[in-house]
Amino acid sequence: MYLVRDVFRTKPGMAKELVKKFKQVFPHMHNSGFNNPRIMTDAIAGYWTVVLEGEVESLAVFEKQEGFTSKPEVREIMKGYLDLVETGFREIYKLE
Repeated sequence: MYLVRDVFRTKPGMAKELVKKFKQVFPHMHNSGFNNPRIMTDAIAGYWTVVLEGEVESLAVFEKQEGFTSKPEVREIMKGYLDLVETGFREIYKLE
């Protein structure tokens, strides 16, 4: 089992908009093998930080996720999300 964490630094004041988009995508995540998704926002971190994380059974399942954003319903929800983001990175951890 792996934990996948995507960390986004949004443009000033845009964190709430990104969180809103992620919450709308949650139902579609469960159908694609991304389990137990959750969103975290900064309490004591860089300003306007949004973290999306979830679990996948294997890296092969994660690789299949690459096509997730090409689904029309997901693409529509996430339309324009890059306009909200300054930078970001991904972390993948093996759960022991």
